[in-house]
Order: sequence, then structure tokens, then C-alpha cells
Amino acid sequence: MNPGEREFFVEAVDGTRLYTHIRVPTSDLIPPALESSTDPAPSQTTHAKRPTLVLCDGLCCDGFIYKYLWDDLAPLGPVAHFHYRGHGRSELPQDPARIDVSALALDLLTVIDHLETDQVVLFGHSLGTQVVLEAYRRRPELVRALVLMCGSFGRVTHTFKGSNLLATVLPDLIEWVTRHPKFARALWARVPVNVALRVAGLIGDINIRAVRVEDVAPYFQHVIHVDFEMFLRMLKCAGEHSAEDLLPHVNVPTLVIAGARDTITPADLSKAMCDAIPNAKLCVLAEGTHVAPLEQRRATADSIQSFLNESAVLRPSSAPLQDRGLER
Repeated sequence: MNPGEREFFVEAVDGTRLYTHIRVPTSDLIPPALESSTDPAPSQTTHAKRPTLVLCDGLCCDGFIYKYLWDDLAPLGPVAHFHYRGHGRSELPQDPARIDVSALALDLLTVIDHLETDQVVLFGHSLGTQVVLEAYRRRPELVRALVLMCGSFGRVTHTFKGSNLLATVLPDLIEWVTRHPKFARALWARVPVNVALRVAGLIGDINIRAVRVEDVAPYFQHVIHVDFEMFLRMLKCAGEHSAEDLLPHVNVPTLVIAGARDTITPADLSKAMCDAIPNAKLCVLAEGTHVAPLEQRRATADSIQSFLNESAVLRPSSAPLQDRGLER
């Protein structure tokens, strides 16, 4: 673990413990004499003058998509990330009904309150786009900027791979899994990672030629440990949620990043979302799929850094950035 990195658990409103970690630039650390404190609160090490960059995952993810951004964003200020309820190292929901987008957004705000920062830049990938938009709806005064990657404002099961087929079959699938939980779990957990990777490549969900296997394998390894019924119900909730009404009222700098080859959230949806948000900027990665931040690390980081520079989101005390311009 890096010297400025801390990990801890935050208790959600229903008592669910949410795994959280934060990385603070070493120049912002408190004097060594204070490091002996047993209080793990990140307020001891965060820099009060910089916004905290908070990373939000897609469904069934526990940070794999941020493998490179976790490092690339570190010089800009504190970077924080948490695992959704029932994901990664976080607990299963104490209240099984609290799995919709609003519940996840409230979890995010609870984590932010624990970080004791007065300003954040919210990053959302896939489902994380919906989560950060809902968090902005509730607490706009906290948010300095939004970075929305490979995601949509909502109703994702109606647009998955360009059709509403997923929304149509999902209720019956949930009913079947509820009636046959052991059998469903056995099928869900026994798909070999290498087979899942090969299938994802064949159907275009990832660009095998542009991504390293070791970068995406953690996703498939994590998926098999996520409760299958909970996953389906969370997906259904995401399909029923929409923040479309909020988009014209977003009043902070916003960057929308899309993958031109994204089959899960087609780039047209990202463009429509960008068009609906006043003064939002769009970056389309020509060869990017749904995992574009892994496939095109440099282009993704460059577009974010240029956006943060151009929009003056970072405060004067933050590290200087080289402006490489947005890729369109």
C-alpha cells in the first residue's frame, strides 16, 4: 500500500458496512508525529484545499475499471473509491430492498461525508453514471464536476445492445432464479474466466486487441462471487431508473466519455446525454468499448486532464497539468 493510502469501512444508513479506500498525494500528508493516531478517519490526511476525486463503479464491479486512473489521477489530489453494497469487500445489504440507484447514491454521499471533504469531482463508469447523477441531484453543492464514462442517464435494460430485450426477459429470469437459487448459483459460479473472456471478445463487449487479459480478468473473477439474485434485482432497478429530467439542470462542468464500439451502452446514448447537459463536453474514443478506460489508458487520462484544466475545476494548489486537448 502506498504511504498516502488508507482503507476503512463506512456504515451506511441501514448498517451495511461499505469498504472504502482513499489515496492522498504524499505532499499532502500530515507530519509523521501524528501518524501514530489510531483513528483511521481520512480527515487526518486529506488536503482541505483540493476537491476529492471519487470513483464509482459499474454493476458487479469492484474497481477493476479504475486500475490505471487510480494512479493517473493521484497527482491531482485525493482519490477515493468504495465498493457498492454486496460487491467486493462491502457487506451484503442489511436491508435487501435497498439496492436501487437511489440507495447506491445515498451510500456514495455517506462515504463522502465520512471523507470530510467539502468538494468532490464525481467519476462514474457504466451504472456509476446513474449513481453520480443521483448523488448530484441530492447534494449539488458538494460537486465541482462530473466525469461520466461509458454510461447513460438511465433505463439501461431498455437500451442494452440497442434493444429492450433485456428489460423484457429480466422479470421472468428473476422469478426463475428466486425459485431455483441453488441451481442458478451453480450455473453463475461455474463459468470459467477464460471462457467468459473469449465470449466477451467474440460478441464485441471488449476489444481483445486493445486490452490486456490481466486487466479485465478481475471483473470476471469478481462476478462469480456476487449474489446472482441481488445482481439481477439491482440490474432491474437500474433499468427502471432515469435521471433524464435532471440533465438540463446540471450546473457543473461535465465530461462525457464514450466508446465508439461500446455495445453495452452505445455511444449514441452518451452523445444524447451530453447534448442534454448544458455546456457538457464529449470525448468519443474511436476504438473504445465498454471498458475503454482500460483499452485506451492514455487517451482517457488525457481527455480528463484537459477537461479539468479547461474547466478550472482544480484549485490553484493542485499539481500543474499538461493540456493535451480533448479527443473527439
